Amino acid sequence: MAETLTSTYGPWGIVAGGSDGIGAAFAHAMASRGMNVVLVARRVPVLEASAADIRARYGVEVRTVPLDLSTPGALSALERAASDLEVGLFVYNAGGDDRSTAFLDKDLDTHLQLVHRNCAAVLEAAYRFGAPMVARKRGAMVLVTSGAAWAGGATRAAYGATKAFDLILAESLWAEWRTCGVDVLGLVLGRTDTPSLRRALDGGAGPLGQLADPNDVAEEALDHLADGPTWIYGSDAPTGGSPFGGLNRRDAVLAMSRGTSAHTATEVPSTER
Repeated sequence: MAETLTSTYGPWGIVAGGSDGIGAAFAHAMASRGMNVVLVARRVPVLEASAADIRARYGVEVRTVPLDLSTPGALSALERAASDLEVGLFVYNAGGDDRSTAFLDKDLDTHLQLVHRNCAAVLEAAYRFGAPMVARKRGAMVLVTSGAAWAGGATRAAYGATKAFDLILAESLWAEWRTCGVDVLGLVLGRTDTPSLRRALDGGAGPLGQLADPNDVAEEALDHLADGPTWIYGSDAPTGGSPFGGLNRRDAVLAMSRGTSAHTATEVPSTER
């Protein structure tokens, strides 16, 4: 199992948003299977600590690239930093939203930064790092998205819209690249036990509830890289469709706005990393 990841896809992987939470779990899971990793995140001390831990545990090479993916030029800088590497797996995990609130209660710049980080930067990453994979005829890409992508909902306007973008992008790239030896997976998550989610809940964002384990998420995603275009973590039918099933769009939006899923009768997923 450890050698399969690198022999199938290549020796290096990049995790965008790789300093803690789900990103760190992906980095550890990749390294445990023998893949060298590039960690990308904003907070240098956390980034370096995570890198040191991975080196000590697994004996792989680790590079750190401190970047704010919400800023223009970040992906071109990452491409330059990894220009000497054969990147076989790219995990785009950045893009959580620590505060679910009404659309007009956030300033415009906050919305625009989220859109850049969750849409423009994701597309740019897929373009810059997917092209060499297609040319080599091997590689894989994971775009981490959210149950917020299934339908619009109150207090989720920008976040849900960006996650819908990521889901459609992943599915479309899977359709284009699946005959080129490149696997693409749109990983749909519900609430997952991460530092950013706990910060949000400490700020009064609601009860903890049942949370997914980031390590379980990462391991399952790596086991199913070839089972795209979509993998819904925690679902009885992970390759299936929306949990809203046959609901019309209005009823789905109202259900999302109430914070309940018509299928599960539990809190609608929102990805927090």
